[in-house]
Amino acid sequence: MAADADDDRSAGNDGQTGTRPSEQHPAGPDPVRDGPPRAVLVIALVLAVGVVVAVLAIAAQRQRSGADRPAPVGPVPAPRADSADCRTLIDALPDQLGEFHRAPLAEPAPAGVAAWRSNPDDEPVVLRCGLDRPPDFVVGSPLQVVDDVQWFRIADVDADRSSWFAVDRPVYIALTLPAGSGPTPIQLISKAISATLPAKPIDPAPVG
Repeated sequence: MAADADDDRSAGNDGQTGTRPSEQHPAGPDPVRDGPPRAVLVIALVLAVGVVVAVLAIAAQRQRSGADRPAPVGPVPAPRADSADCRTLIDALPDQLGEFHRAPLAEPAPAGVAAWRSNPDDEPVVLRCGLDRPPDFVVGSPLQVVDDVQWFRIADVDADRSSWFAVDRPVYIALTLPAGSGPTPIQLISKAISATLPAKPIDPAPVG
């Protein structure tokens, strides 16, 4: 009888020999089996970031491709467009003015001209060097100074753009800016002018 009692105790209350409560699986869902593996989450995150980077790269490439299309620039009287001063300035101009990128000129391209554009559907920024003195630039005309360059703004004939003349250099330089272009283009152009062409006293026409 004593041996039978020992056998009953070793078998446990459920009759399964050798099974201990600590070895049984806990109740409830298995967090490892019920959720996605960590490696899968990392791969999904990397792929999502890659898609965003690719979209941004394509958008930038399209914008740059539009800037590389030739910009049509009509001829205007510019008797000193082929002067050494204008050639020096054109060679020193930056390739980028904020969101505007240097664009080739449509043929026939006039001398002393440079253009920048952000996309093919917008008006370009256009610089012309070697022009005649603007007729409206007379004694007492208001001037604006940007990085030591004195600019005279001519009367607007088109609400979509504004035109400025640098009037204190050996040659007259005109800068046409599309509406909404901001201050960056004229600031960077002024730096290029200051670095390449010496300042000289202004020479406005007499009034009347």
